[in-house]
Amino acid sequence: MRTFDGLAADFKLAFVMKTGHISLQKSIVENMQSIEYKIISRIYGKGRGWCFTPKSFWDLGSAESIRITLFRLVRKHTIRRLATGLYDYPRHHAQLGLLSPSPDDVARALSAKDAVRIQPSGAYATNLLGLSEQVPAKIVYLTDGFSRRVKIGGREIRLKHTTPRNMVTAGRISGTVIQAFRFIGQDRLTDEHIAILRKKLSPQEKRCLYKDRVHAPAWMHKHLLKISEETRSNA
Repeated sequence: MRTFDGLAADFKLAFVMKTGHISLQKSIVENMQSIEYKIISRIYGKGRGWCFTPKSFWDLGSAESIRITLFRLVRKHTIRRLATGLYDYPRHHAQLGLLSPSPDDVARALSAKDAVRIQPSGAYATNLLGLSEQVPAKIVYLTDGFSRRVKIGGREIRLKHTTPRNMVTAGRISGTVIQAFRFIGQDRLTDEHIAILRKKLSPQEKRCLYKDRVHAPAWMHKHLLKISEETRSNA
């Protein structure tokens, strides 16, 4: 038969185990709340329109806690899930409602996730520079990372793996100009295109274009020099 002291010891052990379990649960909840607060603070700090992946929060907690927090924020409509592992803090228009993220914001989020460089190309490069008013349904970025495609709404954003040569000027205005000229083609490039860029680009951007002309195909050199001619003395 159990003695009184033995029963008391069992009760004490059960109480410790029970309260310890409660304490552990409380600790987990408090930790999740802390991580959620930190994630929300970062999202709000970046502002509406920011696109991100779970990697954007790796310094704040474990992968699982970040995944759970993002899932909760999607359900609360605080953030929006754009594709697998891709989210944004959507911009809102009084009449139009939630707006689609900009292609550049999406591409930057994907490049940051994989730690790779990107470079607008093709028809999208011409649109960015004001050489075309048409926004393509398929937006292509060159990258030194893996090729991938993301469909958001009715638009496809494509990251296309390319050679190191095409990425030498990535992230600079000269890279966008070179890719736009490639798309337009030598026979279709006009004085109007040159005039638009001479007016649009800042002196600093023209100096960048002048220095990076060596990375462009030979047929582009005279056009790049014409765009940047008034800045050569300061290059």
